Amino acid sequence: MFLAVLLATGFIWNELSDEKTSSAKSLQTPSTEKFTKAVEVEPSAEVTPPVEVAQPVENVPQSDQFIIANQDFSNLQLYEYNKPVYDSYGFWQRQEGGMATVIPDLQPYYGEHIVYLTFDDGPDNKNTPQILDILRNENVPATFYVLGAMVEKNPEVLKRIFNEGHAIGNHSYNHNYNELYSSPWNFIEQFQRTDEIIMSQIGVRPLIIRAPGGTYGAFNQDYWDMVKSSGYVEHDWNVSSGDATPKGATASEEINNIISQINTYNFKSAIVLMHSTAAKDETVKALPDIIHFFKERGYTFGVITPMTPTPW
Repeated sequence: MFLAVLLATGFIWNELSDEKTSSAKSLQTPSTEKFTKAVEVEPSAEVTPPVEVAQPVENVPQSDQFIIANQDFSNLQLYEYNKPVYDSYGFWQRQEGGMATVIPDLQPYYGEHIVYLTFDDGPDNKNTPQILDILRNENVPATFYVLGAMVEKNPEVLKRIFNEGHAIGNHSYNHNYNELYSSPWNFIEQFQRTDEIIMSQIGVRPLIIRAPGGTYGAFNQDYWDMVKSSGYVEHDWNVSSGDATPKGATASEEINNIISQINTYNFKSAIVLMHSTAAKDETVKALPDIIHFFKERGYTFGVITPMTPTPW
């Protein structure tokens, strides 16, 4: 019943990329062990080889603002919800060095009414800086799920996100559904490629990812197994501003969308989906009121980490 209501809202499971709206995924229920994807791989398609192993980072950043995973991931069972978690090793470095590559099962942290503001598809150089200004003025953290292609275009904005204490998550290289959902390996290769790009700029990589469009209707067990074996933790969302629906949303509509979902479900752990691209001016306008709403409701603000509860 809960899922049916969410689907009926049109907000929760319909994240559409600005650039990729024509590549929307099929949201069908599998009748066999595998999902049938809307786009099939051509028989002659080549599997992308593994990305090159990152060179060791000489100067791993250190700060009390974030936590660096140790070699066996044994320091990730945390009881802090406002410190980002990063890794100073790439996946292939870990594998070749005999280090842990799979994050152990962690006990999720359930606090009293925590909201996680998340922004997908950036960083751009127009609206992401404005979002960062608002977050700084309101003294709240957020999580930015970035695309590798956008980091290549706007590396200084990524560095600002990192330096100001927000969490960075991996959102694939190019958000292209046809490529990402042609096979689990093609999916994970984009995330490993983006890891390399992020590490080249800030010296660490995220362990948290978000699948473009969300996992519902896109993942079968093979995808979940690939994510876990590659050392990632995936988080979708349970509250959406509606800023990526096909018709878009005004600032007031975004605010009302969020208020309505919180009033209906009263999530103790609210993961809010928004976007930080050049087209999302209305999200920038709505953000101060969204923050004020959560403050008035008594929520505290956290960042996504491997121990953050999954939204559903």
